[in-house]
Amino acid sequence: MANLGSTKCREFKKCVLRIFFNILFLYIDLIENCRYNYIRQNRRGDILQYIVSSGGLMKNDVEVKAEKIYKRKVFKKIVKISFLLLLILLSIIYLVLYIVYEGGRFTVSLDKNLSNRKNVFLSEDGKIENKTRQLGAETIDYMDNISVKWLPDDIDDEGYGPHNGNNYIAYTFFVVNAGKELVNYWYEVDIDDTILNVDEAVRIMVIRNGKKTIYAKKNKKTGLAEEGTKKFASKSIAVLEQRKNFKPNSKDKFTIVVWIEGDDPECENDLLGGEIKMHMAITEEHVDKKSKK
Repeated sequence: MANLGSTKCREFKKCVLRIFFNILFLYIDLIENCRYNYIRQNRRGDILQYIVSSGGLMKNDVEVKAEKIYKRKVFKKIVKISFLLLLILLSIIYLVLYIVYEGGRFTVSLDKNLSNRKNVFLSEDGKIENKTRQLGAETIDYMDNISVKWLPDDIDDEGYGPHNGNNYIAYTFFVVNAGKELVNYWYEVDIDDTILNVDEAVRIMVIRNGKKTIYAKKNKKTGLAEEGTKKFASKSIAVLEQRKNFKPNSKDKFTIVVWIEGDDPECENDLLGGEIKMHMAITEEHVDKKSKK
């Protein structure tokens, strides 16, 4: 039904990489041919010079030959430079795609202020020795629609880190307060990219310390929240919540689950082949990006 992590983009990156290496091999081959031709021309020039000095050819004939050789060299230089520029361009495209899509991972990032000033960290297993400011979970390439009823009842207790299942993504991690003061923070799930409006039927379950909330896009016809869900915060922000009074030396356990809800009225054949890319951010303050513009 849908791809998570933008599979088309990953295929495009592979295609760019193949072109990159093909051009590299062509470029190497071109250099070898130029080197070979250069050696031949030098040898030929030596022979011509010997013939002229011996009176075997007219000087005008040699000048015509020299002009042709010069034009050939200029043409080959232009070809080499063109290939090199194309190679650089493809390298930049590949690098940008790699940075933007990060290999298809669902990432969770923490604000620098929280880690530097408040001593708050992320940890996949809740241990302070494994603290970090960014976590990444592998997504799945293909996701068919399912029902929320098909999800395991103990999905919050299946372990730490990624525990994806059949047609759903599940990821568990911790926010750890290793500081000495109460902390308030915001957590949000941002929608970075969608294809074929697949977000119309996406469900995002957030389980924080055992409390479960399911988020979905509002119903197209009524404008109300879908049954059993909370409406997306905006078009580009699916989840936006504030955690208050986070005590020192305590942990918040999060489990994020993403799937395509088959019982959603918008889950139709039009969504076939759709894709969605999301990430989660944990910040000290929420900044309304629209109001900043």
